[in-house]
Amino acid sequence: MSTREAALTALLARLNASLAARNPAPSIRRNETIPQRLPSGGLVVLRDGESVAETPILSPLAYAIEHRAEIEVLASDTTLLDALLMDIAAAITAEPSLGGAVEYAQPGAPAFEDVETEGAAAARAAALPITLFFTVAGSPLA
Repeated sequence: MSTREAALTALLARLNASLAARNPAPSIRRNETIPQRLPSGGLVVLRDGESVAETPILSPLAYAIEHRAEIEVLASDTTLLDALLMDIAAAITAEPSLGGAVEYAQPGAPAFEDVETEGAAAARAAALPITLFFTVAGSPLA
């Protein structure tokens, strides 16, 4: 498993662990399409994103990687959306190394929008960028 995949898997596991205690718990997914019906606890979708910086470090060759993932959060109202965003930020800042999978994980500022769902009032959504910093040996693909 590549370091990038290990970092994304650790981020997903951190989201699952921290949001499982909510009642009702949100549905947490990775790289899936948004369903037509929104779960009552909200929906959290981790998108893999892309590497935005690869800085070579010489002798021995390694790369400092800055990877930007995105967490989409959808909720039926603003109060639930805000609570989910606060829980996600708290989960990441409480353990920014994600169990040693990354050197540092940093949540950014969310972008908000209204989304239409079938047979319901407009839901609120936020796209939360998460920057993952890690170092790989030999190749940026490692």
